[in-house]
Amino acid sequence: LVENQLILHEFKGFNVPETILDKDVDKRVDDIIRERYYGDRMRLIKSLQAEGVTFEKFRQNIRDQFIEVALRQKNVSSEIIISPHKVETYYLAHREDYKIEDEVKLRMIVLTNSADVDAPPARKLAEELLTKLNEGANFADLAQIYSQGWQSKEKGDWGWTERKVLRKELADAACSLKVGEHSGVIETHDPPAYYLMYIEDKRPAHYKTLGEVRDEIEKNLMLEEKNRLEKQWIAKLRKKTFVRYYY
Repeated sequence: LVENQLILHEFKGFNVPETILDKDVDKRVDDIIRERYYGDRMRLIKSLQAEGVTFEKFRQNIRDQFIEVALRQKNVSSEIIISPHKVETYYLAHREDYKIEDEVKLRMIVLTNSADVDAPPARKLAEELLTKLNEGANFADLAQIYSQGWQSKEKGDWGWTERKVLRKELADAACSLKVGEHSGVIETHDPPAYYLMYIEDKRPAHYKTLGEVRDEIEKNLMLEEKNRLEKQWIAKLRKKTFVRYYY
């Protein structure tokens, strides 16, 4: 609240024609009425009255928001420049943050016992599917038909997955299988389930390239710099403004 008032107080020193600001405020008010109140101004006014807010106060709050955003943009955002060198330096200093562990591109069939008494036990169904796979059945087609996991719609596709995020039983199986191989029936107990796994591809541990993470780094650095400049600017406003607190 103090920062907002400091910014609004700073705005008083600028010579901005009120007609320009009023035009923007009126447009924003009209947009809000159209988007939130179906174009009905009276609906807005009644809603404000229920909250104990006058229309004039509502409009003033929007005006203050315009002023705050404009001054923050002028004194903070417009000054931020992140050089390629700074991005590269950050990448080298935080390279471990962009390490990708061993990955496997896999498909899985997930089976659990059904509450339906007529449904076959999950273990038996898993063994029947394993037999079909050994006979040359397509893994993706079986996954689409039988898998109870959310990936069934994607034919059991888990995409690229780091081995470390898989539970131990599945990670061990993924490690032992070669590309193009499927597992036997993998049983887990907590929760109880049966899995069949197919390895489509493998990728050893590696680091994301600078090109892959450049935008992310630049965004983070801009946010850090924005916070630093904003604190610096607010500190300047505090130094030249007398603030009285009421309790």
